[in-house]
Amino acid sequence: MTDTPMRLTLPQPIDLLQERHSETIRTALGELKPGVVMMSGDNPALPPMPEKPGLLDFFRARFDAFTVGHLLQSARLARTRGCDEKIVLACLLHDISVAGLIRADHGYWAAQMIAPYVDPEIAWAVEKHQALRFFADPANGYDYPEAYHRFFGPNHVVPEYLRKSYEDARAHRWYMTARVITVNDIYTFEEDVVIDPSEFEDLVGRHFRAPEEGLGFDNSPVAHMWRSMIWPNNFL
Repeated sequence: MTDTPMRLTLPQPIDLLQERHSETIRTALGELKPGVVMMSGDNPALPPMPEKPGLLDFFRARFDAFTVGHLLQSARLARTRGCDEKIVLACLLHDISVAGLIRADHGYWAAQMIAPYVDPEIAWAVEKHQALRFFADPANGYDYPEAYHRFFGPNHVVPEYLRKSYEDARAHRWYMTARVITVNDIYTFEEDVVIDPSEFEDLVGRHFRAPEEGLGFDNSPVAHMWRSMIWPNNFL
């Protein structure tokens, strides 16, 4: 019986743009020897995932705690305010790419991740909320976030593609679905609020069409995104 080899992990390439990526790779490759290999499959440093993972398994075992808290608070706030269950689900899902996959263009990534499994209106609204965050709508309860002055500076110029996305959304019949996400997004960063994901088990069961094979294994166009969160440290 052979001993389990030590397995090496590397940051994602996007994390190394300001560093000398080639040197990082060479350093890791230089550590390879009998009993030391590159990471592949389950990383024992991470919580184990079920064989057929569902949506809330990612909340429990893969998504970062800060974003999970925000998503659960946002969904609870929407539910408390009497929002339709589709809106509550959209609030639960709107930042999931930030939680476990990628931060940049998070609305677009999150919308693609969930599109095969939710109502098209939900996926559309999740995508558009990224642009709508930058445009106040006081008539519908949304002011420009004070925090954005700190995050982006007082003279931040919204990129043209997000401005165009906002204009398209403003004219769309589902505008208010996306807008309500932003309304329930801004006030849900309380650090001392702890919510069990199980609170939304029934809601997810009704409105998120989880594949029988488990997320990441259904051969959908987005299965690789979910697998990348199950095995985030795979070398290739």
